[in-house]
Amino acid sequence: MISLDFSKMGGLAPAIVQDYNSGEVLMLAFMNQAAWKHTLDTGKATYYSRSRDKLWVKGESSGNVQLVKEIRVDCDNDTVLLKVEQVGGAACHLGYKSCFFRKLDNGVLKTTATRVFDPDEVYKK
Repeated sequence: MISLDFSKMGGLAPAIVQDYNSGEVLMLAFMNQAAWKHTLDTGKATYYSRSRDKLWVKGESSGNVQLVKEIRVDCDNDTVLLKVEQVGGAACHLGYKSCFFRKLDNGVLKTTATRVFDPDEVYKK
């Protein structure tokens, strides 16, 4: 197995996630060694949730899984770029295709995208 350097961020490595076809940046998450191994073993993007302190297979709650099509590792071996097929069309837990759905415009964040799904319906909170 390819060994990433998890020593620089307390056992974590950033994972930049990009749409395989369009190149759009969908999200940034973190992986620990277990998430990295699970991603390689299953082909489904798996991350380490810092807020929940556990592994998180993207889409386990929403159904919007990320099927890994290509993996790139940076020159320092401590950051991953996952190119994925975003099943369901939304990577963001707020219902947007990308977590980067806001743009800074004259000092104000403006929403520049439309929701793909209603998070209240999907997550039943």
